[in-house]
Amino acid sequence: MITSRGIEANPEKCKAIIQMQSPQTVKEVQRLAGRLVSLSRFIPRLAEKAGPIFTLLRKPKNFEWTEQCEEAFRSFKTFLTTPPVLQRPNHKTDLLLYLAVAENAISAVIVQEH
Repeated sequence: MITSRGIEANPEKCKAIIQMQSPQTVKEVQRLAGRLVSLSRFIPRLAEKAGPIFTLLRKPKNFEWTEQCEEAFRSFKTFLTTPPVLQRPNHKTDLLLYLAVAENAISAVIVQEH
């Protein structure tokens, strides 16, 4: 959503994840994954953090919601209570480029202190 502060995560999408119960089926994991991906621009290192959850989608016959899945799920719920606001850069101050490289994911973000 575009507001006077910048680009903000849709509060209804955040609320939908925050109010979700832990998934019990592959269909519920698919629903969670879709919701997370729709907010991906606001969640740094999504692929890495959601790795245990996304792995369940590759092996739907062996569904097991592990402690790692639950931990990732809880961290997303906590994070989405106050998601970041994306703002237009100020060209008079420095931009910082952060790179994160993991075994199965690469991400980058450009940030600026306000």
